[in-house]
Amino acid sequence: MKAMTTRTVDARDAIEHLPDGATLIIHDLDWDQYERLLKDLTDRPHLRVSYDCGNLEIMSPLPEREEYAEFIDDLVPLVADRLNLRLEKRGKATWKRRRLARGVEPDGCYYIANADRIIGRRTIDLEHDPPPDIVLEIDITNESLRKFPIYAALSVPEVWRYDGRTMWFYRLSGDSYHEIEESQFLPGLKPPMLAEAVEQSKTDGQTAARHAFREKLQRS
Repeated sequence: MKAMTTRTVDARDAIEHLPDGATLIIHDLDWDQYERLLKDLTDRPHLRVSYDCGNLEIMSPLPEREEYAEFIDDLVPLVADRLNLRLEKRGKATWKRRRLARGVEPDGCYYIANADRIIGRRTIDLEHDPPPDIVLEIDITNESLRKFPIYAALSVPEVWRYDGRTMWFYRLSGDSYHEIEESQFLPGLKPPMLAEAVEQSKTDGQTAARHAFREKLQRS
């Protein structure tokens, strides 16, 4: 992973020239500056921004990151349907709390246990509303582990991490995450099931891999 640091005043120029797979780091950024920068980046929705008590990171994802995230995002509703569970997806939303001075943008997020509470909601405020039950991090360049303290502070119960080959599930316990063998919100779903589907999509295509995944769910 390429990492660069810059002053706040140089941020916009640095962002414009940020190559795929690189991370821009800005220190000593206050909350108002962070929120202004988020507004400035509305024309670059592919970027991932995280903020942790004055330290900001901007990641320019590799193309395969988007591909993996979108494919996994297609699989999750299949699991929820099979289990007859409500599911609300919120994509690559920004989750932040001013009081905690933390913010983060996952590659995907899902409400299951709290789905009823956010149905039809266009705006979700973590000062009053529950966080997503599950967030997805596509971690090709191994930067997502630095975001775990942010997710923990925001009380996100479960984090999924995929590095292009292996998938891990983590459950929040206290103020840290511990690896688990199956999702607490989607019973029976284990990390290798998703990883194998992504691997199949690389050789057989997404449609065939999605169909095979659905058939496995029906047999389970």
